Amino acid sequence: MPAATTLRCRTLVLGLLWTLAPALACAGDGNPPNRLPTSTVTAKVDGLRLGDIAWLRRDSFGLDSATLARYRELGRTRFLDLQLAGADDSLPPQVAAQINHLAVISTPLAQQLADYQERAQQFKQVPAGPAKDDAKKVFQLYRRDIYQQAAQAEMLHAIYGGDQLKEQLVWFWLNHFSIYADKGPVRLFIADYEENVIRPHALGKFKDLVLATLQSPAMLVFLDNAHNVKGKTNENYARELMELHTLGVNSGYSQQDVQQLMRILTGAGLMPAKPAARRKLFAQSRPGLVRDGLFVFNPNQHDFGDKTLLGQTIKGSGYDEIAQAVDLIVRQPACAHFISQQLAEYFIADQPPTALVDAMAHTFQRTDGDIAAVMRTMLLSPEAAAIDQHKFKDPMRFLVSSMRLTYDGQPIPNAEPLVNWLRQMDEPLYGRITPDGWPLDSASWTGSGQMSKRFDFAGVIGSGRNRLFVDNSDPAVPGTPSNLPREAPALRDSALYRDAIAQGLSIATGNALNQAKSPAEWNTFLLSSPDFNYR
Repeated sequence: MPAATTLRCRTLVLGLLWTLAPALACAGDGNPPNRLPTSTVTAKVDGLRLGDIAWLRRDSFGLDSATLARYRELGRTRFLDLQLAGADDSLPPQVAAQINHLAVISTPLAQQLADYQERAQQFKQVPAGPAKDDAKKVFQLYRRDIYQQAAQAEMLHAIYGGDQLKEQLVWFWLNHFSIYADKGPVRLFIADYEENVIRPHALGKFKDLVLATLQSPAMLVFLDNAHNVKGKTNENYARELMELHTLGVNSGYSQQDVQQLMRILTGAGLMPAKPAARRKLFAQSRPGLVRDGLFVFNPNQHDFGDKTLLGQTIKGSGYDEIAQAVDLIVRQPACAHFISQQLAEYFIADQPPTALVDAMAHTFQRTDGDIAAVMRTMLLSPEAAAIDQHKFKDPMRFLVSSMRLTYDGQPIPNAEPLVNWLRQMDEPLYGRITPDGWPLDSASWTGSGQMSKRFDFAGVIGSGRNRLFVDNSDPAVPGTPSNLPREAPALRDSALYRDAIAQGLSIATGNALNQAKSPAEWNTFLLSSPDFNYR
């Protein structure tokens, strides 16, 4: 757009957003402020009411035509049950091939680790001077590529995954069991963490999910349990396992419980990197060694004394202590309530009704922490289809929902811009330094700087003038502007817009859209609007 037009658009839309931001930040208590947009249309569109759209916007990252068609065919309960059963965890063939082509997905993790360690050793051996500087740049580019591939895989799953409820849960658990890619070699493990730790357990038993994250190389390195051994203990992971992952703060456990759990976790770490060290481990280990991939429980490094955790004695028995401790922790009523509260805050509202959280916690305890059952309780509640519960999208939800609406299932050959855009919106994947994960409340994402960035990326996505359609898979065929769509997607004329968006637009947003001078500007206004930025 010309500079004058861009300034006019920004002033118009950001004015609307900034006016609503304070209201959106405090919405979600069932009594939204008067400044929140309200629908002017309540009639059904092909069988879908506003409540259906509200429910689908909670169930998915964002709507596309395939989701609407499936929902119309099955009805809400059957649609939900099939998702909870993992009946459609598919990807478009082109997207699946794109993900599987990534080296971080197709190469065994042990092989990736060996390559990483060899490259790191080679870099260390380069003498100081210009050669060292050049080697550092090469190693940094290598590390960047590892991260980019892993982050692109998750973005593609989120946008194109057939089971959108599962895709949301994968991202939710990635954030709940947060890891930081820039700590040591953690980035090397993040693709495995998403694909083989979080994804297979996203709808299963919470206990199994906790154990899977506990044994993952990413978590063992990030929260230092790889260095938690008898005689040289480290309580970082034990503390965060109770405070952030399972029970929550002020839930009744003590510092002594943390220290006892730390003792239980001694010896849970990574396989030695060097072949000689691995041979020594197997040759000299006392009985009870457990190995699963890169995870190893080394009984030689374990404190076999008896422990008292949450008032119960756990006999010193080696690896079995870990399974006993996790089972004891997740059976606590505090765990059921904490996890239910977190899920309800993410999917329903910043301040979800107490009765809903209690019902979810009851299901959690009754089903031994069955995540799918808890989600069913939540998503079949009246609150899940309520049109007066408003929650502002965090950047991940904004970006994914924008892509799903704008391109409606059309595969993109280049996902790298998505990763960069998410970083620029201050929520990079695997980029939270502290282990508490990104904040998911509305107030954390309604600042004026965030609104300005969303306007910019709404324009980039909605104009069609971006590098998403530049195929970088073959270095010999560089992308050129001719690879890009020449015109903006015609959102205004699409059935998806008519069925999923138009019926819920506020008068203010409708007036703003009427002032658009081009399809690209219209798309920008829509994606920047308060109506689209909250759900």
